[in-house]
Amino acid sequence: MVIDRKTIRWVFSGVVSCIVLYWILHETDRVKAVWDFITGMLSPFAIGAGLAFILNVPLRAIESKLKFVKNGAARRALAMVLTFLAIALIVYVIVILVLPQVVATVESIIDQLPAFFDRILRAGYDFVEGNPELMDWLYSNTDLESFDWAGLIEKIMTWLGDSLSTVVTKAFSAIGSLSTGIFNGVISLVFALYCLGRKEVLARQGRKLLYAFLPERFCDDAIRVLRLTSKTFSNFISGQCLEALILGCMFAIAMLIFRMPYIPLVSVLIAVTALVPIVGAFVGCGLGAFFIFVDDPMLALWFVVMFLVIQQIEGNVIYPKVVGSSVGLPGMWVLLAVTVGGELMGVAGMLVMIPLASVVYTILREWTSLRVKARNIDPGKLMDQPLEVRNRLAETHRKAKLKRRKKVEDPEEQDT
Repeated sequence: MVIDRKTIRWVFSGVVSCIVLYWILHETDRVKAVWDFITGMLSPFAIGAGLAFILNVPLRAIESKLKFVKNGAARRALAMVLTFLAIALIVYVIVILVLPQVVATVESIIDQLPAFFDRILRAGYDFVEGNPELMDWLYSNTDLESFDWAGLIEKIMTWLGDSLSTVVTKAFSAIGSLSTGIFNGVISLVFALYCLGRKEVLARQGRKLLYAFLPERFCDDAIRVLRLTSKTFSNFISGQCLEALILGCMFAIAMLIFRMPYIPLVSVLIAVTALVPIVGAFVGCGLGAFFIFVDDPMLALWFVVMFLVIQQIEGNVIYPKVVGSSVGLPGMWVLLAVTVGGELMGVAGMLVMIPLASVVYTILREWTSLRVKARNIDPGKLMDQPLEVRNRLAETHRKAKLKRRKKVEDPEEQDT
C-alpha cells in the first residue's frame, strides 16, 4: 500500500471524525451547552437574514417601480424607506382596526361576568334546595362542624405568598428577557438592513467562496438549488399574503351582507391568521365566533356556517390558484408539509415547510426524469397502462371475440 498525501489526509479526517463523534456521544451536556451558546450568539443574525429575505419580496417590487431614479444606491435606499413605511402603515391599520374592537369586547365580557356568576350561584342554590338528601348525606358522612377552617385558610395564604414570590421572580426574569430581546431585535434589524442594502455583493461573495473551495459541478448544482429555493420562497410569501388579503375581504363583505358585528376585528383576525397555511383560518374562525357569541350565540352559529362555505370556496378555488400554482406543489403534499412542519417547529415550521417541500419536489422530479432518461426506459412503461399490457389485453380480447364468432357460425362445435 502506497502512503501518499491523499491517504494521510483521509486517515487524519477519519480519526478526527471518530474523536468528535466520541465527544458528542459521551459529553452530551457540554455539547448542548456549546450548541446553546453558538445558537444564542448567532440567532440575531439568523433572524435578521430571514427578515431581510421576507422584506426583499416587497423591496424588489417597489424597486422595479423606481427605475426613473438613475442612481442605484439612491434607488435602493428610497425603496427600503418605502418598504418600511408600507409595513408600518399596515401594522398601524391593523392595530387601529383590531385594538378598539378587542377593548370593547373585553369590556362587554367583563360587564356580563357578574350576571354570569349570579346565574351559576342561583343554579347551585336551586340544585341544593331541590335535593335536600344531598345535604343530609354530606352532614352524615362528613364532619363539617369540626373541620379545621383556620388551617385551611392558613394553607391558602401560604400558597398565595409562594405564588406571589414566584410571580415576582418571573416578572424580573421577564424584564431581563425583554431587554435581551430588544437588544437582539435591534441587532437583527440592523443586520437585515445591511443585507438588503448589499444583497448583490453578498450573493457574489457567497458564489466566490463556493467556487474557491468546492468542486465546480457541486457549486453549479448548489447555486441552482439556492436560486430555485429563493424563487419558491418569494412566490410563496407573496401568494400567501395575497390569499390572506382576499380571504379577509371576502369575510368583510359577507359579514356586511348578513349584518354581523365586529366586521373590522373579525376580518382582520382571519386575514392575519390565514397567513398560516390551512389551519390558520380556523383559528381566526374560532376567535371570531367567540367575539360574536358574546352578543348573539345564534349569530355565532351562522358565522361558523358562513365560514365553512367561504373556506370551501377559498380552499378549492382561490388557494390552489394563488398559492398552489406559485409554489408548484400539489394539494396533498401541501397538507403533508403543513402537518410535518407543525409537528417539528410549530407555526414557523408550517410556513417554512411548504416552500421547502416544493423545492424538494421539483428537484426530485427533475432528478427522476434524468435517471429515467439515462436508463433508456420505454415511455410506454410509464403510462397508467403500459403499451405492452394494452397490446396483450387487446390480443386476448380479439381471440375471445373470434372464438365466440366461431361458436355462432358452427353450432356443432358449440354442442360438443
